[in-house]
Amino acid sequence: EIMSSSDALKCHPWLVDYWWKAVAPDADKYTARAALHQEHGYFIRALPNAKVDYPVQACLYIGQDGVIQDVHNVIIVEEGAELNVITGCATDPKVKKGMHVGISEFFVKKGGKLTFTMIHQWGEEVAVRPRSGVIVEEGGLYLSNYICLKQVKNLQMYPSVKLTGKNAVARLNSILVAPPGSHMDVGGRRLLEAPETRGEIIARTISTGGVIINRGHLAGQAPHTKAHLECHGLLLSPGGLIHAIPELEARTDNAELSHEAAVGKIAPEEIEYLMARGLSEDEATATIVRGFLNVNIEGLPDSLAKEIEKAVNEFSLNKGC
Repeated sequence: EIMSSSDALKCHPWLVDYWWKAVAPDADKYTARAALHQEHGYFIRALPNAKVDYPVQACLYIGQDGVIQDVHNVIIVEEGAELNVITGCATDPKVKKGMHVGISEFFVKKGGKLTFTMIHQWGEEVAVRPRSGVIVEEGGLYLSNYICLKQVKNLQMYPSVKLTGKNAVARLNSILVAPPGSHMDVGGRRLLEAPETRGEIIARTISTGGVIINRGHLAGQAPHTKAHLECHGLLLSPGGLIHAIPELEARTDNAELSHEAAVGKIAPEEIEYLMARGLSEDEATATIVRGFLNVNIEGLPDSLAKEIEKAVNEFSLNKGC
């Protein structure tokens, strides 16, 4: 089922039981604004045991300069269903200033699987405020992929995933590039609330002059939970900034939580090694950057995976300039 969230509320009275369940309307001033000024959004639902072969594509688009966009999205994957959603959020080429406030609530029922991929290309002076919450039930799987390779004035996002059923799994992958003038404050939280749940957060960040604050929080709240957090940053310009903030929180003695964080620049000896094998300095740098951004993103169709690889290669060849 695909329709606007406003129409879905009229069509399905039971949807009020999900409305603001994964995200609190009073979480901050942006959620409060969206609760008061909500302008549609999308509703996507995979019916019980449905296996959706092709990705469902959605887009949030700002077509006028200076607009504040408030949307509320709801995705429900019913028991045993599988769904792949790809969103491409963007602004019109003529739009320079604006704001996007996007509330997204995800519900993965028992044995369900949701792959959610976001590819953002906002205007240079657009402020972006996604507010996402996910609830995964027993045996459910949630895969999130976030990619932003272009300049954005200010991006702030911190999706929270609750694993509420035994053997539920959540994985978050992100590839971020911050050119000069960009400020990205991103991250994610995994709350392992049921036994034998697992979580993973993998981030690759590059600053070519912009600011990236990369946050991650893993909370093992039930027995036999396991999660890993990995934040790697590459600084390609002395004017840039990368700040990694990993958090581990264990509330039971048999939770296994780990993290790996590293921020630095390209080592000269790595460039010299490749140059000794016939590459120019620019080619050597591009090869290293391309390898750094090579994150195995699950759940993508081959055509989209190739497009992402192409975009990464183009960025690598230009070193983000």
